[in-house]
Amino acid sequence: MAAITDMVDLEIQDGVAVIRIDNPPVNALSEGVRNGLHEAVLKADADDEAEAILIICEGRTYIAGADIREFGKPHRGVPLFDVQDVIEGASKPVVSTIHGTCLGGGLEVAICCHYRVAISTARFGFPEVKLGILPGAGGTQRLPRIVGVKKALEMMVKGDMVDANFALENGLIDALVDDLYEGGMAMAKKVVEEGRPLIKVRDANDKLEDAKKDPKLFHRFRRRVARKTRGFDAPESIIQCVEDTLIKSFDDGIQGERDRFQVLVNGIKSEAQRYYFFAERQAGKIPDVPKGTATIPIGKVGMIGAGTMGGGISMNFLSEGTPVTIVEANREALDRGIEVMRKNYLRGVKRGRLTEADVDVIMGRLTPTLSIEDVADCDLVIEAVFENMDLKKEVFTKLDAIVKEGAILATNSSGLDINSIAAVTKRPEMVLGTHFFSPANIMRLLEVIRAEKTSKKVMATVMALAKRLGKVPVVSGVCPGFIGNRILRQRGVQALKLIFEGSMPWDVDRVIFDFGFPMGPFAMVDLAGVDIGWDAENSQGDKNIHHRLCELDRRGQKTGKGWYNYHPETRFRTTEPLVEKLVLEFSEKMGKTRRKISDEEILQRCIYPMINEGAKILEEGISQRPSDIDVVWVNGYAWPVYRGGPMFYADTVGLDKVLAKLKAFQEQDNDDFWQPAPLIEKLVAEGKGFKDMA
Repeated sequence: MAAITDMVDLEIQDGVAVIRIDNPPVNALSEGVRNGLHEAVLKADADDEAEAILIICEGRTYIAGADIREFGKPHRGVPLFDVQDVIEGASKPVVSTIHGTCLGGGLEVAICCHYRVAISTARFGFPEVKLGILPGAGGTQRLPRIVGVKKALEMMVKGDMVDANFALENGLIDALVDDLYEGGMAMAKKVVEEGRPLIKVRDANDKLEDAKKDPKLFHRFRRRVARKTRGFDAPESIIQCVEDTLIKSFDDGIQGERDRFQVLVNGIKSEAQRYYFFAERQAGKIPDVPKGTATIPIGKVGMIGAGTMGGGISMNFLSEGTPVTIVEANREALDRGIEVMRKNYLRGVKRGRLTEADVDVIMGRLTPTLSIEDVADCDLVIEAVFENMDLKKEVFTKLDAIVKEGAILATNSSGLDINSIAAVTKRPEMVLGTHFFSPANIMRLLEVIRAEKTSKKVMATVMALAKRLGKVPVVSGVCPGFIGNRILRQRGVQALKLIFEGSMPWDVDRVIFDFGFPMGPFAMVDLAGVDIGWDAENSQGDKNIHHRLCELDRRGQKTGKGWYNYHPETRFRTTEPLVEKLVLEFSEKMGKTRRKISDEEILQRCIYPMINEGAKILEEGISQRPSDIDVVWVNGYAWPVYRGGPMFYADTVGLDKVLAKLKAFQEQDNDDFWQPAPLIEKLVAEGKGFKDMA
């Protein structure tokens, strides 16, 4: 076997030139792979002993994409386009055997081969859109020529993977094989023996002709994805590239793809999405908990509370395959919680994601009970009762006495002092917070709250468990509201001040929506419930506008009216004159002189306090790193990923500009609320940003 580079080998075996790529962990198309593949194909094509060429990857996967660490840096080595040209232009048949994931640049290499085979577990896709870019090495021009325009648009604009069966049915591969090497060799020899043509995808136009018969195809597709792609640049660029396949030559289409790729990759939105890609992976690492730290096997989970959160959290474990014992105080609440869980699963049946038999199996893993003693043998017990400190302490005192030694005790608090809860137990090192976000069976974020005495083993266990459940875990220290809700409160404070000083709720919501959030702060309150934390017996509607709304039975979407009115079926919201009247009344009571407030000021007063609070959280050591804060906000609060997160966004604005504005608002309002975090002042003085803390 001849080593072409340290990542690519070439060997002639039984008349076939076998090119092996080995660049762990995912065989990314780094410089060494491109250089080696280019040289290996040229040598193989020129070797008289070889009648065909087989490209195969070592390790757990085929080429899983480009090396995104090279993006934005000066280009080195052989360009991927040159690699593709020598593969597609080879005088001998080139076959590729695919396993694991064949993604992005890897799929662009594969579809330049004349034939492709794969094992049944292989998956294929173009996920570039999730990094704010498009397939930039011919993917937008070749994929429609293989699977057709409609399916190509779906694959590239959504960025999701397809399985081997889809690939076989739609021409991405030519056959399924049982063994990578043997299957690939068999296909290579078969192509030679049968004298099959060297198929070049670039010349296949039949499926493009089919699309030309449907002039409204692209219009319909744009309308259908408009809501999900709002604010992103890459989806529209992909659509335009695919449109080019119908009106331009292949080479002109490739040039258009290159031009659009360069615009995207150099843009701030793609930079933000690439930043987030690494930030999410970094969030799972705890500096003082080494990789390989022993974990506690979690084979059975106890859940205290069958309400919205308890039921939703339980579904994560049940779906993953872990048995759950769920405890409620009375039969009615227990039955109601179980019924809600079953209904949630049955929605999956209606959507074709599950069968009724699947639901029966999943729900069969659930043991409902009215006795807290039944969680005694669980490896992990999560408390999800009402957010009341005395109640939670009472529950933990009972659990500490009941649950077996070595089990983890967790609270699903959204902001209480975990240290105080742990202190009522004799095992504080086994106690931590697991703040799931609602709906817990859907939301990916999990704030893992590390108390003062939480052991490293417990932290390692819960972080690994979160990933097993498909969650994105982020570590937070103990403070009121932890990372996410603590920052959210700052935005809420300013949102209310803005409406009392001159804006209306829908003005604030419009600005935040235009920034990229799915809804503004007032619409979000309506969704969650205006009456959260409201006590009818102690209501102070004369002083608190939220209380006043509740007194008027305007409690949000659940009552059909809150800050807005809601259509009973569509939930479409409209503004309400009564709310405007209330805002004006409260402004007058507070002695405010209302003024016109610009959209720019609304945005700055909502976003900059979040940045400032994030800096304080970093100073206090509540968050491990700035990017963790961004991961919390993207996953838990729908911060637009193409803006990276509040800390990334601060750097794009310029931390010096943020600091200047904080000081200007502090002087304008004469309010310590705007006191800049010392960390921001320090970074600005040093000419640095949050990115320099990573």
